[in-house]
Amino acid sequence: MDLIQLRREFTSSGLSREELNDNPFVQFENWIEQATKAELTLPNAMSLATSDEDKISIRTVLLKSFDEQGFVFFTNYNSKKSKQIQGNPKAALLFPWLDLERQVKISGAVEKVSALESIKYFASRPKESQLGAWASSQSSVLSSRQILLSQFESMKTKFGKGEIPLPDFWGGYRVVPRTIEFWQGRENRLHDRFVYKKEKDKWLISRLAP
Repeated sequence: MDLIQLRREFTSSGLSREELNDNPFVQFENWIEQATKAELTLPNAMSLATSDEDKISIRTVLLKSFDEQGFVFFTNYNSKKSKQIQGNPKAALLFPWLDLERQVKISGAVEKVSALESIKYFASRPKESQLGAWASSQSSVLSSRQILLSQFESMKTKFGKGEIPLPDFWGGYRVVPRTIEFWQGRENRLHDRFVYKKEKDKWLISRLAP
């Protein structure tokens, strides 16, 4: 397969400084709403990069909420990503909305959300997803899929009646951004890039070379 010939010319009308909202969270809300209206597959899917002393890891997770405090996702607190965050509470996010010729890059510190936030979100999940959280020891080695399915059935029996409680090993993290970059594809690879950088209590906006 000749990957060199696998290319696409970006034909967007571009992105100007005048179009940008001074508040990056408002700008992000505008773009994710447009991605949703465009019926992209999982517009809230984002690549999450974390690291420790040995390696950098990346995976796809789902954004579940955002506001001016940051961007929230949920996971098992014993997972590989969580262990890296515990040792190095920094992360980067990427929203690859390539059908719209757009990307959003975010980097910053990571903190746990409150127990109340985790409980509220966990209660909103389908029952099967709640059981899945209990059944899976995320990132641990499994000798077979059957073991996982057996654990799931065991949780169904255990929590057969009533509400399923939040596991004490499961909850949310918030990425508190230091930088937020909006990328719009342009012709001839001369893309438009604008980065918001937090300086004290203000967001400064700069244009970057593509």
